[in-house]
Amino acid sequence: MKETEAIKQHNTVDTDRRRVVKTGAALSAASMLPLAMTVSTSQASHVNDELSTQIEHTHSKEGRETMSINTVRYKYENDIHWGVVKGDNIIPVPGQYATTGDFINAVSVADLKMIEGSTIALKDVMILSPITQNQRFVCQGANYRRHMIESGMNPEDKNFNMIFTKSSSSMAPHNTDIVRPSVSKLLDYEVELGVVLKAPITGAVTINSSNLHEYVAGVVIVNDITARDVQIPQMQFYKGKSFRTFGPIGPFLCLMDKQDLHYMDKLQLTLKVNGEVRQNDSSGDMVYRPADTLTELSSVHDFDTGDLLATGTPAGCALTVPSPAKQKLAAMIPEAIKWKLFLKMQGESTQYLQPGDSIETTIRSSDGVIDLGKQSNAVVQG
Repeated sequence: MKETEAIKQHNTVDTDRRRVVKTGAALSAASMLPLAMTVSTSQASHVNDELSTQIEHTHSKEGRETMSINTVRYKYENDIHWGVVKGDNIIPVPGQYATTGDFINAVSVADLKMIEGSTIALKDVMILSPITQNQRFVCQGANYRRHMIESGMNPEDKNFNMIFTKSSSSMAPHNTDIVRPSVSKLLDYEVELGVVLKAPITGAVTINSSNLHEYVAGVVIVNDITARDVQIPQMQFYKGKSFRTFGPIGPFLCLMDKQDLHYMDKLQLTLKVNGEVRQNDSSGDMVYRPADTLTELSSVHDFDTGDLLATGTPAGCALTVPSPAKQKLAAMIPEAIKWKLFLKMQGESTQYLQPGDSIETTIRSSDGVIDLGKQSNAVVQG
């Protein structure tokens, strides 16, 4: 079943329908500063030939009971399925779930933990984005302390949560080729922890550690690819971050129970370009945490089950920021000259992504209880 057809079918179904999965036999940006101045169709990126060596999976320490579980959305024999990841294999989850929201509504972590049955090798399937394109893609900017500092901001002075969105068509599988559009030379990377909604939000609510499990289903890896020469000179966050292939997600959706949600503050985010570590920080460095952000946004707009909140990126992006003194001088320069200088300065950096570069992205806890797998992407010229 093609993804677009599946989502169309979903739209004809009562969205309040909830199914229960049984066990046993029934289970057959960098911030905007004054001078901060085609999802890929490459079939090779979907072959997954190296999945058994590229992807590391969740393992509990001996004696440590965990209620988190990695799930995967995949294509096998021309049909789209969901499954539970067991080592280098998948145990299919019975049923058809057209959207991420459908899947989350239908399953529980406890039931998935008990699932048994025949397996399929990960290397034999095409892994898809665990977030389907009908879901919202909401993002936070300048949300890590060290990233704020390198962007010329004082974390103690920042008293607002920067929010923007990316297009749903930017969502892509974890191993998609990143297409650098012809209009951009300043292609940047941003590893982010993605939080996936468990329940709809249709009005103002207060979310904290005691009820976060009612609203958060789990987490994924997100890479918020950005064309800086579109985002900043044009003042276009949405446009600069929404080109097709600019949102690799996955490979896994880690579903978490209440007892494991504390790990969201203890995950290590790492991004490498051509083997060189560019970003490496803990999610504990966030300024506005998921509970705070969802509480704030609940008074602004609706969320549906399966929607995605990308929670910001650590320090280490390619974007370089001039000193506060230079920014003040830039404010006195005519706009055309200011942005010409910005493009010249950024163009001298060797950190921006180039065609032929490879990106590897991981998010995991130090004890191995939470491991979201590995993204591996090649940069190609559009």
